[in-house]
Amino acid sequence: MNKPLILVIEDDKAIRKLITTTLETQGYLYHTAETGGASLFEAVSKQPDIIIMDLGLPDMDGVEIIRNVREWSNIPIIVVSARSEDKDKIDALDAGADDYLTKPFSVDELLARLRVSLRRVRYDSEKLMKDSTIFINGSLKVDYAAGCVYMDDEEIHLTPIEYKLICLLARNIGKVLTHNFILNEIWGNYASDIPALRVFMATLRKKIEADPSQPKYIQTHIGVGYRMLRVAED
Repeated sequence: MNKPLILVIEDDKAIRKLITTTLETQGYLYHTAETGGASLFEAVSKQPDIIIMDLGLPDMDGVEIIRNVREWSNIPIIVVSARSEDKDKIDALDAGADDYLTKPFSVDELLARLRVSLRRVRYDSEKLMKDSTIFINGSLKVDYAAGCVYMDDEEIHLTPIEYKLICLLARNIGKVLTHNFILNEIWGNYASDIPALRVFMATLRKKIEADPSQPKYIQTHIGVGYRMLRVAED
């Protein structure tokens, strides 16, 4: 298998060196860019497997770059930024970023987030070669054609909203989905409130999680949204 190619978009020399050195020691290939214009050129010409990027670039805001890339590609994008406000995270994730890591960060956490994104890349590639009507994640199975959901091969009853939620999370496995994105996708607009979404997510968890207080399928990102985690097969 070819080594993954990572595009690192970072104008701070010290942080760029930290990230690239970490990638190099782990056997990843990489290219770098220090400006928005250069990053878009590299993304188009090099077609990386994953993008790791800062938001505060000298010539362009990172959110604008994310939106630009999303017009033509689903390359996983991991944001590494000093911006720590929930609004900054939500803006980047709504624009199309897959994950958000706040500076200062540990290299171990960055590598963990990178592995999650690589699993998503592999999963998406494998999915193209399989029957796309069946989704399997650990003990969870969603049969899109039949509209049925199973845990440990036993069908579970979901309400229409719960079914829409689990399908949305499954089709975006490994990606953080913001509250607004979920509300828009499920209800068609932002009229439904976040507390109502939390209630639906809680009832869904009770049906698919062995221990809803320690969920392994649906992860909460407080103040931001939710993500379905990839679970190893039993």
